[in-house]
Amino acid sequence: MMFYRKKTVVLAIGLCFGVAANAQDTPENAATPAMTVGIVTVTGKATGPLATRNVLTSVDMLDESKIATQAVSHNWQLFGQLPGVMLTQYGQGTTSGKISIRGFTGEGEINAVKLLIDGIPSNSNDGMMPYLDLAPLLDIRTVELVRGTNDPRYGLHNIAGNANIVTKIGGNYGAARLGYGSFDTRDAQAALGIDRNGFSQNYAASWQQTDGYRAHSDADKASFSGKWFYSPDNGTSRYGLIVRHHETRADEPGFLTAAQARADWEQSMPHNATDRGTRRMDQVALQAETAFGSRLFWTAQVYHNALDDHRYVTFSAEVRQQERTIAENHTGASTTLTWRPTSQLRVVGGLDTERQDNASQRWFTANEVRQSQTRDQQFDLNTAGGFVQAIYKPVANLTITPALRVDRLTGSYTNLLSGRVYGINDYGLIRQPKLSAVYQVNDAYAVYGNFGRTFQIGIGTATYKVNQTSDLAPSINDGWETGVKFRPAHGVEGRIAVWQQYASNEARRKMNDPANDAENIGETRRRGVDLQLNVQPTSQLGFWLGAAVQRARIVKADAGSIATQGHEIDHTPHLLYNVGADYHVSDALRLSASINGQGSYFLDRTNTTGKFGAYSLVNVSAAYSLGKNLDVELQVRNLADRYYEYVWHDGTQSLHAPGSPRNISLMLTSRF
Repeated sequence: MMFYRKKTVVLAIGLCFGVAANAQDTPENAATPAMTVGIVTVTGKATGPLATRNVLTSVDMLDESKIATQAVSHNWQLFGQLPGVMLTQYGQGTTSGKISIRGFTGEGEINAVKLLIDGIPSNSNDGMMPYLDLAPLLDIRTVELVRGTNDPRYGLHNIAGNANIVTKIGGNYGAARLGYGSFDTRDAQAALGIDRNGFSQNYAASWQQTDGYRAHSDADKASFSGKWFYSPDNGTSRYGLIVRHHETRADEPGFLTAAQARADWEQSMPHNATDRGTRRMDQVALQAETAFGSRLFWTAQVYHNALDDHRYVTFSAEVRQQERTIAENHTGASTTLTWRPTSQLRVVGGLDTERQDNASQRWFTANEVRQSQTRDQQFDLNTAGGFVQAIYKPVANLTITPALRVDRLTGSYTNLLSGRVYGINDYGLIRQPKLSAVYQVNDAYAVYGNFGRTFQIGIGTATYKVNQTSDLAPSINDGWETGVKFRPAHGVEGRIAVWQQYASNEARRKMNDPANDAENIGETRRRGVDLQLNVQPTSQLGFWLGAAVQRARIVKADAGSIATQGHEIDHTPHLLYNVGADYHVSDALRLSASINGQGSYFLDRTNTTGKFGAYSLVNVSAAYSLGKNLDVELQVRNLADRYYEYVWHDGTQSLHAPGSPRNISLMLTSRF
């Protein structure tokens, strides 16, 4: 573990290890392979909950310094700064894009990342991430990304890892930002923190309106967040309320054929003229935490998420327009207890549950006028799980972390068109053992490894016994990772890891299926190598590199698609990368440049419809301090104005969604 002096906070860039100098040197702070983009200042007490970065062995963190300065339309775009993260840009109004990791695609067929906001589970029923936009940008303190299968804290959707958006709770601060950019994009944000006499108030709001970079792609959105916490007992306890709301309205430009995209990528076809969407989301949570002496620390929360999504979409000129509505209400609770019996042993246990009430409806429409209904579904999904985890240091340089998680699911599905009711597959108790270890060889090198098991159940109605009489078993994902964290010389640090994830019987949603069903594709194997490197030759100049080489294959195809055996899983590029540099010309002027990109991918499991999706984009920015608390920043994304696109295949042809061309943003930020 390396500790940075306070002055480094304004100079350090890129991928850095560790925590700031004011973090306590506790056993759980030692020999962690966690990586950080920017510098995270840790002020947590040794009696508090164990930090993610100090328990798990494959963690990346994005700090506030790399978040608040970004000119983004959607929060999923922030993850592009983290290595090995694939961004899938649909570019279709409210359905704008998503993130994926570890060789899983961004198609929505399998959603393998558990999303949390301040520890509140925040996936929709199918595992998608619309709730990402609930957190206003100026309210985000840190993004934590846990990769792999060895995190026991979460069950459902935690197939390849999890992402936690950590927002600001407590503190005295104020910030406001105004922005203007290409495509007549207007942006206004504000955040305020008031913390006095043990009572804290945190408020944040954001608003954005844009004409979009394609025809028929206007959008406007607004978010609000309020948090009120009371901390008696000199901060050893905290009790509070969190309220968040988000609304967005956007036109959908639609997909283009290959010929249309080549002829004019900015156009929107006539059959998309009435495609649009609206989305409203709410999140309310009560959270509590307290210390029972110096050895026990307890946390608990209850929460409610509400999603109301309404969309008109036409995928091509050959198909009819659809009206799609989703109404979801998820209510849950969780609690954890951390026990520190000795300086060498930590034990953490937890219980959680969630109750989902979901509705999905679809109609064929003509210019937003309903013609016939194709779906009317109501389904309940209830989860209950628990875990126990130990962090043991038998010797000073070795940390061993065994864990076990168990989940159980119940629920029912009602097809309101037919009146039939179906029970859920009896998946039984889903046991998920985990084990990780870190050995600190010396001050320059640490080696680590982990193993873990996660699970996947059917998506949509495939969770229930609709087309079969016997119960289906969950798909079991067994994964491992081994790596080295290194610092061979002053100013040089990095991490290299090799990983694999094997699924016993992977299920994938049938896209655009009125029945909302899934299909089994067989046994799959994903494997790869991750490299992260940070070089800082001087206090003013720094370089960083992140790369992931990955492969995803069907190693034993399902009997219904035996011809796909040995084929690559679609939409999985072999290479993801980002590289960049920061240069502090002076205390007032900061320059930054980066390149991020990916290789091409197949469009389906036949591997016969061509490869698309490769890109390499250059982004640059310059920030200048006009005064102690006033900054102006200019950002240019896609500096070379390169064409790139998201592509999928509808069974007859490839459909293309062009990405954003060169765009410029000017931002003025005041802090008080």
